[in-house]
Amino acid sequence: MERALAVVGDRWALTILRDAFLGVRRFEDFQRRSAMARNVLAKRLALLVGHGVLARTVYQDRPIRHEYRLTSRGQGLFPVILSLASWGQAYLTEDHAPAPLFRHRGCDHDMRPVLACSACGGELHARSVELNLETDTGDGAAVRAFAG
Repeated sequence: MERALAVVGDRWALTILRDAFLGVRRFEDFQRRSAMARNVLAKRLALLVGHGVLARTVYQDRPIRHEYRLTSRGQGLFPVILSLASWGQAYLTEDHAPAPLFRHRGCDHDMRPVLACSACGGELHARSVELNLETDTGDGAAVRAFAG
């Protein structure tokens, strides 16, 4: 987890990712939407590109200008961004009863993100998941339940 947080674990990286999922691609647009200092934005974009979360491509030759697109590694962060947005909507709003934030385009219904087991489809909660710390050789397995 520490390695992941080193890449996406600050406010600005998450803001960039949120905007990238909303279709923002150009430096000026990221800066305008976030009001982030240009040097901070440049540093965070370089970090995300360096870790393969965003790809930097030229969209204009004279002067040279770049845009930033989510890679498959970046797309893999969608559940994280969706979950954080849902948590914020549920726990950091004034009335704690927000209007639906998400709509599933596939069925056109309001929805909430749910973590589900890839094997059985059951909803996951902190007390229903165990972390298997088995070694690579298969011996000395240790299992701990998440505290929930």
